[in-house]
Amino acid sequence: MNFNKCNRCGCFFMTDANVCPNCQPKDQYEMGQLKNFLEENTNQINLDSLSASTGITVKNLNRFLAQEQFADFSNQIQGNSENIGIQL
Repeated sequence: MNFNKCNRCGCFFMTDANVCPNCQPKDQYEMGQLKNFLEENTNQINLDSLSASTGITVKNLNRFLAQEQFADFSNQIQGNSENIGIQL
């Protein structure tokens, strides 16, 4: 186990995850929302619109979209790959 700083809230915790145990359910919920939104909306969308539509912060969208499970949806996201953390 490592002493880590939560990517979501900034608190320190002991585990191998990138978010603390308190934030883990929030992350899972938001990732589910994002996946559902992207599956239902096949139109291209920019990061700000995606944030407004889902209620997920741009910071968290960057973290989620960088994960492999969202790689299939990268063609739906318009924008600079430096800004959103994924390659387009």
